[in-house]
Amino acid sequence: MKSPLIKATLIFLLLSFSLQTQAMEPREIIQQSAHEVLTKINANRADYEANPEKLIQLVDDVLMPWFDDVYAAKLILGRHGRGVPAEKIQLFASAMQDLLVERYANSMLGFVSKDQLEVLKLRGKNTEKLTRVRARIALANNQWVPVEYSFHKVGDMWKMFDVTAEGISYIITYRNQIGPMVQADGIDAVIENLRSGSVKLKD
Repeated sequence: MKSPLIKATLIFLLLSFSLQTQAMEPREIIQQSAHEVLTKINANRADYEANPEKLIQLVDDVLMPWFDDVYAAKLILGRHGRGVPAEKIQLFASAMQDLLVERYANSMLGFVSKDQLEVLKLRGKNTEKLTRVRARIALANNQWVPVEYSFHKVGDMWKMFDVTAEGISYIITYRNQIGPMVQADGIDAVIENLRSGSVKLKD
């Protein structure tokens, strides 16, 4: 079973599919897209199940417009990213994106209804540059998992950079695993190992 953190990340990416070109608030991005996109998945479910590469491509097409992969990569690397050239940060970001998409796209087939995602009212410290959207996701066992999507503003567009599910942050989860690898082997080796699939990251 895929972790709630990964499910939360991927459901965001897919639910954003129809809104790539619209300037919307973070809560609206998640809330208003659910019905339309899950309808699209359900209409092609058999095809996705038979051809998982199509679902992988769908998720990949969605990732870039709404997910700030480079900013997330910098946060994952933390202090280990200091002094790393921008082009290598981009390569690391791309490797992480490919790993996330390819490894977990099929878990989205477990979502069949917009009712499995409930977006909650905003609360806490939200600014014009940083907003956290609270939600909860229903798993197959009818358990509801609390989720928080972190957005920041890039120009006029809101982009998501972190997901926290059951108190577990996507950024921190991977930083704790990748940081020691970079320290031991260097960023080039880590990028190559991510691309080759020789690195097994825990969710």
